[in-house]
Amino acid sequence: GINAEYGKQWYQRRVREAVVSTQSTGIIKFLLTFALNFVFKSYFGNPLFNLKMVKGDRAVWKAKYFVKIGQLLDEYPRIFIVGADNVRSKQMQQIRHSLRGIAEILMGKNTMMTKAIRAHLPNNPALEKILPYIKGNVGLVFSKEDPVLVRDKLLENKVAAPARAGAIAPVNVIVEAQNTGMGPEKTNFFQALNISTKIAKGAIEIVSNVHLLSIGDKVGASEATLLQMLGVKPFSYGLIVENIYDNGAVFSPEILDITDDQLIAKFQLGIANVAAVSLDIGYCTQASVPHSIINGFKNVVAVAVEAEIDFPQADAIKHTWLIHLHSPSRQHLPPQESRRPRRRKLQKSLRLRNLTTIWDSVFSINFLTPHMSLDLFYI
Repeated sequence: GINAEYGKQWYQRRVREAVVSTQSTGIIKFLLTFALNFVFKSYFGNPLFNLKMVKGDRAVWKAKYFVKIGQLLDEYPRIFIVGADNVRSKQMQQIRHSLRGIAEILMGKNTMMTKAIRAHLPNNPALEKILPYIKGNVGLVFSKEDPVLVRDKLLENKVAAPARAGAIAPVNVIVEAQNTGMGPEKTNFFQALNISTKIAKGAIEIVSNVHLLSIGDKVGASEATLLQMLGVKPFSYGLIVENIYDNGAVFSPEILDITDDQLIAKFQLGIANVAAVSLDIGYCTQASVPHSIINGFKNVVAVAVEAEIDFPQADAIKHTWLIHLHSPSRQHLPPQESRRPRRRKLQKSLRLRNLTTIWDSVFSINFLTPHMSLDLFYI
């Protein structure tokens, strides 16, 4: 028993020295250490010690993590909540490298991130809006740059991946009509998937496009095998932006695709709707005032033309109308149907009644403020 204990202590010293020298001498000594540990476990029944990759003291590591996330929350005004499903370590290194100088990625357990954010709420209560979105396999990307730039950088680092059995399809998968190059002995495999084929030049040819998978479908073993035989990698994985926190507001990434032209068009549509409602109910607003003035002026010009009254504004409109009437483009128009000739002389009572109606439509306007009538007068 004494010799076994002494031998165990001697091997432990040797293994510790080998583990310490791994960083300088390479992976060979580490493998040798692992082999010695396995032999010692087989001979004595217990391993030398458990080889675990730990980050030092757990409590110290957690404290450093909380300090780091606190510094990031204070420094960066924008936080991207990203999904990290099916992202491998090498791809994560590439993403970190591409975001260097633009953003910083922080991964960790959801419970630790939630606890760190709750501890930081006294400094920034708006961070509480992030907590409902920290669920699943997610991480945080901190940045000060334009959100569109960061989003595009994340999309650039997607990597194509094959469809594995049991995975959930993130996109629709369509197998195009093609010559597969496979021999006729594989025909039964395509028939099991209800794919129409024919033999062309000694190889199986898919006759038409086949919708193999839809979004959200679970990839079966047959579908995965077919895509692997065709050499198709239909999926692409990377960090997917799920939500964005920006100075106290949380919104979806689709908002980043809205352009200034779309915002202006929506604003103009809203103004047009307000003006239409105001004109219909006879209630004057700032949106409907220009339309009321134009409509009233049209009526004034109509009366001036009918009554043969001349003033500069009406003369300009008459001149423009005559030019349009006699333009060469109107000479090729088909003749209009003959209509009853308009009576040039109207009865005096009808004329006066029309003038009164037009006068009321121009100047009988219910303004929102008493000063608006004076502004209209000076205009």
